[in-house]
Amino acid sequence: MMGKTVILGGLVILTLGGTAGVWAIATGQTLTSTPGQPFDLAEGDRLYQDYCAACHGANLEGQPDWRSAGPEGIFPAPPHNETGHTWHHSNSVLFDYTKLGGKAALARQGVDFTSGMPGFGDQLTNPQIRNILAFIKSTWPDRQLEVQAARSDAERQQQGN
Repeated sequence: MMGKTVILGGLVILTLGGTAGVWAIATGQTLTSTPGQPFDLAEGDRLYQDYCAACHGANLEGQPDWRSAGPEGIFPAPPHNETGHTWHHSNSVLFDYTKLGGKAALARQGVDFTSGMPGFGDQLTNPQIRNILAFIKSTWPDRQLEVQAARSDAERQQQGN
């Protein structure tokens, strides 16, 4: 009987740990995140619809032919769901791209590129931007969440944070 209790207890711990891990990846938060500053996915959804959906689609589907530059050399808005490339970027890249706009964010990385992505830093607060990004990430499957989280962790370690 004792063996079954230990096994059952272990399964409960693994289940809770796995659920917490998926939540942390989906929201970008850890259990040690700053108290009182949780992400608001409902606000993120609302703000996404207000500020992002016109270009990126109400269902995060992006614009048609988003992989091909238009006549002016500007790429259409990519999807933010798992079919796009948003999850290929670290949290800081996504934040900067949203706050500063594509051209300015890429210039910070030493890349000269014309982007159609405007900056929203004058319209949205930092927490609002984080809520939008948390909402977007909350729609991704586990694989994309894990890849994106690993990329963000690697960047933080490289920067010594």
